[in-house]
Amino acid sequence: KKHIYKANLEKIKTTINNKDFKPAKTNHIGYDDYCHNGGYDLLNGIICENISHDDIISVLSNSGLRGLGGAGFPTGRKWDLVRKEPGRRLMAVNGDEGEPGTFKDYYILSQDPHRFLEGMLIGAHVIAADAIYIYLRDEYPDIHKMLQSEIALLPNCLTQHTKIHLRRGAGAYICGEESAMIESIEGKRGLPRHRPPYVAQKGIFGCPTLVNNIETLFWVRELYEKKPEWFTNHGMNGRKGLRRYSVSGRVKTPGVKIAPAGITIQQLIDEYCDGMADGHNFKGYLPGGASGGILPASMNDIPLDFDTLQPFDCFIGSAAVVVLSDHDNIADVALNLMQFFEDESCGQCTPCRVGTEKLSAMMIKKIWDKDLLQEISQTMADASICGLGQAAPNPLLCVLKYFPEDIPT
Repeated sequence: KKHIYKANLEKIKTTINNKDFKPAKTNHIGYDDYCHNGGYDLLNGIICENISHDDIISVLSNSGLRGLGGAGFPTGRKWDLVRKEPGRRLMAVNGDEGEPGTFKDYYILSQDPHRFLEGMLIGAHVIAADAIYIYLRDEYPDIHKMLQSEIALLPNCLTQHTKIHLRRGAGAYICGEESAMIESIEGKRGLPRHRPPYVAQKGIFGCPTLVNNIETLFWVRELYEKKPEWFTNHGMNGRKGLRRYSVSGRVKTPGVKIAPAGITIQQLIDEYCDGMADGHNFKGYLPGGASGGILPASMNDIPLDFDTLQPFDCFIGSAAVVVLSDHDNIADVALNLMQFFEDESCGQCTPCRVGTEKLSAMMIKKIWDKDLLQEISQTMADASICGLGQAAPNPLLCVLKYFPEDIPT
C-alpha cells in the first residue's frame, strides 16, 4: 500500500504503470541518532529506579499537560488513576487520527518516532503495564512499516517487561473514540461502550487500561528534561503550554504549527501561516476539526485551547484548524460534514444513526426547516451514546447561529 502525495491523474497512472506500490520511506531520526542525543536516558533512569514514578507523575501534573487526542483529560492524573487500579494493567495508544483536518501525529511519527516510543514506554513502566497496543491509522502505511523496523531495534532491557503490539486501524472514524478503539483492538466491531465503567477501570480484555494520544506521549521526555516551568511559561491570552495545531484550508502555508496554547485564529493565520491564500478573504474557521463547530471571522480573538470555545458551542478537540474564505459557502461545508458523520456513524444508537441521516436529507433541501433541524440536533446531543453523535450537529448549529446569510431560504 502506498500513499501518493498531492495526487493527480498523472501521478496515479505513473504509479500503476511502474507497479510502485511499496510505502515511501520516512526521513526520521533513527534509534542510534536518538540515543546519541540522550534518547532513552530517562527511561533507563526509571528502570534503574534512579527516577521514581512519583517524580514523573509530578512533572506531568505540574506542567498541566492534558490529553491531546481531543478529550483534554489531565495526563498526570490519568496515569495516577490507572496505576492505582488493582490487577493486571495494559496500555493503548490512540494513533487512529481519524478526525478530518488532523495530521499532527503523522508529522510527529515521521520525524522523531523514538521520542514518542520513549514516552510510551515510560507510561507503561509507571503503571506497570505488561503490554502496549499501538492502534495506528491504516492510511499511514509508511509509518506502519517504519515503526515495525524501529520497534525491532529496541533492546530487551527497555522492553523486557512490556510487549508492544502494533495494530492497524481499519479506517473507521468511530474508532478514534477510546472504547470503540478498544473493542477493535480486541478483534470485535468498533462500537462505543456504555460508561461507567471507564476504560481506566475496565479496558482491553477487562483490564484497567491507560489510553494516551501520540502527541501527549511525545511531550513526556521534553517536559522532564526542561521542567514544567518551561512548558507553563509558554502560552497566550491567559493560557499555558504549547501544542501542535494542524492548520489547513485557505492559508498560504498550511501544516503542523507548534504554537502557544491560547493563540487566536487571527494570530495563527498571520504569524504562522503567512496570511490568507492569495485571492481569499477570511470568512470562518473550524477550530477543532469536523465535530468542533464553525466560527465566523468576526470571532477571531477567541483563545484556541481547552475550555475556551465551549461558550460558543465549539471545542478545540485535537486542534485541527480549517480556515475558510469568501469562496466557501458555510452551509455547504456543514452539509459535507454531516454527510461524513452519516457515513461514519457506527449505527449502534438510534439518535446518531437516524439523526445524521435525517439532518443530511433536510440540509440538501432548498429551504431549511430550522426548528426541526434544531430539535433533532438537541435529541442527538442528549441521547447519543458517544461523542460522535453528540457532536455531529455542531457544524449545523453553528451555521444556524453564525452564518444565517448562507442558509438556503
